[in-house]
Order: sequence, then C-alpha cells, then structure tokens
Amino acid sequence: MAKTKLVYIWSLRNAAADQAGQHIAYKGTTRYMKSPLEYLGELLDTSPLGDIYSLEAVIHDDDEASPRDREKIGDYGFHYQPGGRWFYPPDLRIQGRRVNDLLMAVPSSYRRLPLNDPQRAAGKQMFEAQLQDRLVQLGAERVVLDGLLVILDRLVRPGALFHRRIANIHPGITRLESPYERRGACATLDALHGAQGYKIVDWKTMEQRPVPPLFKTGASFHYVDNGIDSGEVIADVLGTDIDPEDTILELRWNNFQHSLFPALRKGLEMMARAPADTPADTTV
Repeated sequence: MAKTKLVYIWSLRNAAADQAGQHIAYKGTTRYMKSPLEYLGELLDTSPLGDIYSLEAVIHDDDEASPRDREKIGDYGFHYQPGGRWFYPPDLRIQGRRVNDLLMAVPSSYRRLPLNDPQRAAGKQMFEAQLQDRLVQLGAERVVLDGLLVILDRLVRPGALFHRRIANIHPGITRLESPYERRGACATLDALHGAQGYKIVDWKTMEQRPVPPLFKTGASFHYVDNGIDSGEVIADVLGTDIDPEDTILELRWNNFQHSLFPALRKGLEMMARAPADTPADTTV
C-alpha cells in the first residue's frame, strides 16, 4: 500500500522564539526544547504512522532578504552551519533521510511591504501560488503546518486544490465553545495570563481585564481555513497544567509534552482515516 505523501511547513522565526533544539532554563534546571518537527520524526520512525505517511519535504517561509526575519532568527541562521545553533540535531534523519536535505524555502517576501501597500495583496497571492506549485511538485497529499506565521487564503478555500488537505498544530484549544479557547499567535501567553487572573483585550496597548483564573491549557490539530485558527478541529488535547509562576518557555515546554505532541499524533491518525473532501471524525 502506497504511503500518503506528507509535507511539513513552518516559520523558522517562530521556532527560534521557542529556542527549538536548545536546552532552556526550567525551574532551576534545564530541559531540551524538542520541536514538533523532531517529534513528528519520532512518530514516523517508531510508530505505525510511519507505515501511513512519507515525509517528502520541510518547507519554511522565512525571507533571508528581510532584516526583520534575520533579526528574529538570530544566530540560528537560515541554513545549518557546523558548530552553530540549529532547530534540531543537525544529523537528524526521518525515515532514513537527513532532515537538512528535506529543508527548502518558499519565502513569504510580500511581508517586507507595508500593510497598506497596494502591492501587498498581489504579493501574498504570488506567495500562495508558489507554495501550491511546490506542493504539487512534491506530490503532497497532506500538509502539516507548525507555527506558520502567515494566514493562508486561496490555497485553502473551498474548491481549492489543497482545501481540507492542510492541517495546523496549534498550542491552544481552538474550539470557541471551550472555556479554555486560545487562538492566535499569543495563545500560550494568553493561557499564562489567564492562570494569573487577567486577559489582554488589546495586544497593541496591552489593555487588560480581570477574569476567573484557569489553570489548564491544551492544543488543537485542525484543518486550515482562511481565518485565524478557525478551521474544523480534527483532534484536541487539554492536558497541560499551568503554574502561574511559569515563564513562557516553561509553559511552552509543558504544553508541547502534555498536549501538543499528543494532539499531533492523534490528529495524524484521525486525518489518515478521513477523505480530504469529507469531515473528519472529531470525537475526542
């Protein structure tokens, strides 16, 4: 039986913020910050998921010509340099192939344009067209996003080639009906503030209001639509306890271990059973 061709897409600048592949300070000791990509490799090499999926490529959207991206990625760089920092062990192999050989860039270079620039929309369309072309070249049948810091549009609309073929692993519960719902790029920080008894209502001004403390958070694996973490949930896990004294990286590490990695595994299992044009079984 042929394996389903899987492509993984992420933003290196998001992984750099997590200090992926490094040992981070944790409650007076250190812990290794394993990325979801590294965990995916373990799944494909040691679990039955390796008989279902074949990892074809790892794409990032970061732009080497962007000063902002260079600053955010810092000493990791855009390519591994011997002896330098990297996002995973440099010799990491998944299904026998070196991950560094699978890594390729499709830069979202339109982000260099100001938000009000009339050419920005056309640039975003061009980026999505280039991304689709690359996915088609790779024969991608399923796509996993991890910390991709752009919102897809034409690529995931109903009727589009990759509609219901792209799923996102998000470090927060995305169901609106859940009291633990945390969407958007600041989901982990939002959950930490929630455990401290307040919510940021405007991230630009940092205006806040008091809320009843919630001491749990989780992760969702969901289909991608053109909203912010608003696609249909495939699987979610609410498994992370929050200590109000956590640092953002301590909570991030805990959430990866207790919610995000289990949700990724569960979601891939469920997605494998769901045809791309029909709803997944979202029982959790």
